Amino acid sequence: MAEIQKDIELKQGMSKKTKIIMIIGIVLLLAAIGGGVYWWLTKDASPAEEETEMAAQKAPPVYHEVTSPFIVNFSEQSNNQVRYLQIKMKVMARDQATIDLFALHEPALVHELLMLFYSQNYDDLSTTEGTQALQQASLETINSFLKQQDSSVTGLEAVYFTSLVMQ
Repeated sequence: MAEIQKDIELKQGMSKKTKIIMIIGIVLLLAAIGGGVYWWLTKDASPAEEETEMAAQKAPPVYHEVTSPFIVNFSEQSNNQVRYLQIKMKVMARDQATIDLFALHEPALVHELLMLFYSQNYDDLSTTEGTQALQQASLETINSFLKQQDSSVTGLEAVYFTSLVMQ
C-alpha cells in the first residue's frame, strides 16, 4: 500500500513538473513569436525611415542669379495710372545640371517671365497672396520650359524675389 501511494505521489509530482515545463515552454514560444512580429514590423518600416532620412539629407542648394532686373508695365493698369513692376530674382535647384540648363536658356526664360509679369494686375500684386502666387507661377513657368528642353531635368525647387518694387 505504501508503494502504491508513492507511485501516486510520483505521478502527481511528474504532472506538476510537466505542467510547469509546458507553461515555461509556452511563455518562451510566445516571447519568440512576439520578437519575430516586432522584427517583421520594424523591418517593413525601415525603408520608409530610410526615405525620410534621405529626404532630410538633400543635396546642398545651388543658386543662380538672373543678373538683369525685370522691369515691366502692367497690361491692366490700376485707376488709369501707369504702373510699373521691377523684380530681381534668384533661382534654386539641388543639382548643377538644372542650373546649367537654366543658364543656357536664360534669354528665352527671361522672355517667358516678362510675359508672365506683364500679364499681372497691379491691384492683385499689392497683396502678399498675390506676390506669393506670382512667385509660384514663375516657378511653374520655368519648370515647364525646362522640362520641354530636357525631360530628365529635375527642375527648380524655388524662385526667390530678392527685390520687388511696384510704382
